[in-house]
Amino acid sequence: MYSTEFLDLPPLLSAAGTVRLPGSKSISNRVLLLAGLSEGTTVIHDLLDSDDTQVMLAALRVLGCRVETIDTETAVGSLSITGLGGRLDVLEAALFLGNAGTAMRPLTAALAMLAATQNGCFELSGVARMHERPIGDLVDALRPLGCRIDYLGQPGFPPLRLLPGNQPLDLSVPIRVRGDVSSQFLTAMLLALPLLTAHQPAVVEIDGELISKPYIEITLNLLSRFGIRVQRDGWQRFVIPSGSRFQSPGTIHVEGDASSASYFIALGAIAATDRPVRIEGVGTDSIQGDLRFIEAARSMGAEVSGGAGWIEVRRGRWPLAAIDLNCNHIPDAAMTLALMALYADGTTRLSHIASWRVKETDRIAAMATELRKLGASVVEGSDFIEITPPAVWKAAAIHTYDDHRMAMCFSLAAFNALTGQASAVPVRILDPKCVGKTFPEYFETFFSVVQTRPEWIPVITIDGPTASGKGTLAGVLSDKLGYHVLDSGVLYRATALAAIDGHVDVADETALANLAASLDLSFKSGQVRQAGVDVTARVRLEDVGLVASKISALPQVRQALLTLQLSFRRLPGLVADGRDMGTVVFPDSQLKIFLTASAQARAQRRFSQLAAAGLSTTLEGLLADLQERDARDQNRAAAPLKPAADALLLDNSTMSIGDSTETLLDAWGRHGPFA
Repeated sequence: MYSTEFLDLPPLLSAAGTVRLPGSKSISNRVLLLAGLSEGTTVIHDLLDSDDTQVMLAALRVLGCRVETIDTETAVGSLSITGLGGRLDVLEAALFLGNAGTAMRPLTAALAMLAATQNGCFELSGVARMHERPIGDLVDALRPLGCRIDYLGQPGFPPLRLLPGNQPLDLSVPIRVRGDVSSQFLTAMLLALPLLTAHQPAVVEIDGELISKPYIEITLNLLSRFGIRVQRDGWQRFVIPSGSRFQSPGTIHVEGDASSASYFIALGAIAATDRPVRIEGVGTDSIQGDLRFIEAARSMGAEVSGGAGWIEVRRGRWPLAAIDLNCNHIPDAAMTLALMALYADGTTRLSHIASWRVKETDRIAAMATELRKLGASVVEGSDFIEITPPAVWKAAAIHTYDDHRMAMCFSLAAFNALTGQASAVPVRILDPKCVGKTFPEYFETFFSVVQTRPEWIPVITIDGPTASGKGTLAGVLSDKLGYHVLDSGVLYRATALAAIDGHVDVADETALANLAASLDLSFKSGQVRQAGVDVTARVRLEDVGLVASKISALPQVRQALLTLQLSFRRLPGLVADGRDMGTVVFPDSQLKIFLTASAQARAQRRFSQLAAAGLSTTLEGLLADLQERDARDQNRAAAPLKPAADALLLDNSTMSIGDSTETLLDAWGRHGPFA
């Protein structure tokens, strides 16, 4: 998952390939709670690993559930939960639930009932935004039963304290739940009430129109899997029969997240012209109502096919058709339609989305603000939004409001080049790590199926002499930006190591070039692998470095490695370090850095590194070696070491890595449209 402060998306041109979706958040947290309330052990497969599920799991552990990870080759994202069987093991606890509405609302209902009947006391809190999300209608439904609930802050909002009851809970009259604010209130009651129905039925009646009905269908489907057959009269009355109790299904699989599928359905509709975007993990057999997003995508022009566990999407009509849609049936996925509207032939109107106002952020206001940054015309109301595509697209830094869906939706704005405007613009996603709420690997998955022109992929080059700190600085900078990294020196060192191991004469230029061309190198998590063997430590040895310096002056070797170096230019961007990255390999790079440092300072750094590694050497010997390499690098015929004409010179003789990094991040910020 990207943990950077921002992620820049260059203009994108096409999409094709296969993605595998993570498990549904809505299903995952419902299943976790049901397993935690049931008697016996439930094995859950394909569970979503995200911020929301982690807070639910943490709460279940605190409450006394036994949670065990199943670690096998075939059981990815699997664990077992031994539930409470409706009996409290822990009578007092404080639970922090982050910004997870799918944890806060149902746990409030379940623990309020358990606290009232079993003399418990619980405090539930979350992040600041959670304390702004209404819960008063749920509390108002629980209190007439006899549940005692105190607000610890602003009335109507978390945090809450759930207290022991003063009298038996009363199910003799229907429980009234408001249905027009959030379906999570009804879901919470339906998931919790079987705790009370061993000897009496429970009736829930809805005040107002019930919104987000597909999410209630998910709840009813999963309750059935755990032995609870809810009877309903339309969408206004729900009955949990007497004798109902939670029964573990033994094993249950979580299907892929249909809301997350919407981004890739939209991706196919916008940019899959040659081959389709294939989505696996959720299909047309899904129990999730958000899969009805397919209908909306088709109405805008997408070509969609699917089956059990898969969907394929291609672009059909172009530009997309503007639509006027009641989105009550797909409240979360409808956000994706707002971005598809940027590629439509008129004004798109999305209505019946009042629930957007009480989600992770006020999504109507947030969506309107960020769409306008891109150049769109937007009209917003209490329960609708109207979007007219930009006449001229603008580069924009998108504020995500700690809302995962904002970050994922706005990745689609990077395809603005397809609208035919004169110049394509990049898009910056602020705080991309917020996708961890439901889809931690979203951007990695996104980049795996999108394509663009190589010259549009940003590159930062860092050149300089030996031991100037290029490699260390490139690694830190790439982490800060979320970019790939190329240590070109490692390529020459790997060639040198292969020559030493293969007893190749360092004067045989043709043999060395053939060796370089056949390198099987891979880089992952700081490791360098040659033909699958970890050579990270060996390529850093001094004797290897000396040979690398000599062979790097050979034109045939340099040409052989050029193609490999160019292949590292991959989305979303690259930080490349070496001695000729900005002058020869990536002369079109957006920012060129040339590090300078005195030979004495560089020798001292190398001496300290080797001493820390337990290797014996002398400062004088290192200084002499560096001076010899400098002379050879600066005077070689092929790509002599020198700064590019437009390079930023940085003398880091007395600077720390942190200082150097901040200087370069500041320089990067002054380049391009986000300055």
